[in-house]
Amino acid sequence: MTDTELLTRARDWLDQDPDPATRDELADLLGRAEAGESAAAAELADRFAAGLEFGTAGLRGALGAGPGRMNRVVVMRAAAGIAAWLGDGGGHVVIGHDARHRSADFARDSAAVLTGAGHRVTLLEGPLPTPVLAYTLRERGADAGIMVTASHNPPQDNGYKVYVGGEGDDAGAQIVSPVDAEISALIDEVGPVGDLPLGEGWTVLGRETVDRYLEAITSLPLGEDRDLSVAYTPLHGVGGRVLLEAFERAGFPRPAVVAEQFEPDPDFPTVDFPNPEEPGAMDLALALGEAEGVDLVIANDPDADRLALAVPGHGMLTGNEVGGLLAEYVLDRTEGPDRVVATSIVSSSLLGEIARDRGARYEETLTGFKWLARAGGPGERRVFAYEEALGYCVGGDEGRPVADKDGISAALMAASLAATAKRRGLTLVDLLDDQARRHGLHLSDQLSVRVSAPAVIAATMRRVRVEPPTAFGPLRVARTVDFAEGHEGLPSTDAVRFELEGTVRGRVTLRPSGTEPKLKAYIEVVSGVDGDIADVADVRARGSKILSELKAEIAVLVGG
Repeated sequence: MTDTELLTRARDWLDQDPDPATRDELADLLGRAEAGESAAAAELADRFAAGLEFGTAGLRGALGAGPGRMNRVVVMRAAAGIAAWLGDGGGHVVIGHDARHRSADFARDSAAVLTGAGHRVTLLEGPLPTPVLAYTLRERGADAGIMVTASHNPPQDNGYKVYVGGEGDDAGAQIVSPVDAEISALIDEVGPVGDLPLGEGWTVLGRETVDRYLEAITSLPLGEDRDLSVAYTPLHGVGGRVLLEAFERAGFPRPAVVAEQFEPDPDFPTVDFPNPEEPGAMDLALALGEAEGVDLVIANDPDADRLALAVPGHGMLTGNEVGGLLAEYVLDRTEGPDRVVATSIVSSSLLGEIARDRGARYEETLTGFKWLARAGGPGERRVFAYEEALGYCVGGDEGRPVADKDGISAALMAASLAATAKRRGLTLVDLLDDQARRHGLHLSDQLSVRVSAPAVIAATMRRVRVEPPTAFGPLRVARTVDFAEGHEGLPSTDAVRFELEGTVRGRVTLRPSGTEPKLKAYIEVVSGVDGDIADVADVRARGSKILSELKAEIAVLVGG
């Protein structure tokens, strides 16, 4: 794009922008670029060289003016594309939003565009967790759903998730290909947003929406035990009040809350990165848990679709550890040969062992709940699904309230699990040791390497395919699985798994991140365990050492 073309495109964008804030921002940037300021010209080029890509994750990016940022023009165009995909009016769309900067504006703009296109719109009142939107879409039988959220991204970001409705088993799940490409193509056909017809009169759902969601999740198989003390943080997100009410309705004592993080705050002032997996994000909750002497520490991410757990004196549990514990708890409280449990290709292999032991079918999907929500076949009940990135979908014999990850219903299930263990004088750490004696000790870790350009990731993935490693640390590569070839019926994806053998079993899976410029490595080491608690501790120490060796070698391989 020439300088002249860039400036023309920026002026055209400025002419259609309905937002005074981003109009002023772009006008200032444009003026400085026209005056010859090189930094302004570079910033303008970055915003206009390419637009945010609409894919299976919807949209996500930093707030600001231009097609390469999240703003009202981008959102209105996306809503117009969804409206066109739904057809000539008559569709029903449910829209929700979190408490991030501009989320409420983006939700209302979407409602106006969709209503103007002849569709019926139901807007959730106020900032609410993503699982409430996913539940409402499914419960009302709507044709599509939109959630304005950037989940656990930094404060400067926002995003736009799109769900499909209908009558099928995947109703209420996030979109997958080819729907994303179809909507993206229709977005490209949208003209200036000032020409879009805007409607009014959409329905705003109030308190009854949360009530129905809470009724559904508190009807899950939660057992009878309720003696449990909990410390909780929503990390400045929107899950706080909904989780506290869920605990009250289910009969659990009210959790102690991290006061500094309880109210929604789009600036996330007490954390560097509002993701419970990030170092330091859980510090205040862990400190509260120690001070109060609680049994369990619970955190949600800002849109409350993820769950993190910690045990005072032990620390954080990994997503795979929580997934294994919840899987056994759910399977022990459901019946029938038609049960299905699922996890992703980058999660632990432990779930397969548990499924075989409990007589359920195990399924492995591509990464993301858009795929996990579609696990299972005709006549089967998907009673549990999880991914290692702290996402869990729990269910029972009556089915799942939400066809997506849900950090609030998972928190209820985790509290029930912990309360049942407490009655027996055990903690979740004790349950992990018991599980290791039955199924072997499955230890996992991951490594994320941020890169300067997507080409770096592509070059690394190409290199490990052309010249694959023969060993990682003390373990040799026994088999290589290239998921780009559509392994075992899965859709093709850019991931490679190395299955390892030696003194222990293991595997390493490499894949690019779907939302950030990162290359990720997922590592697992599996060791047999025989004997008492001391044996588990020894095996854990040896396995952790091997895991660290693998992680260090992978860092060299991928340039970390």
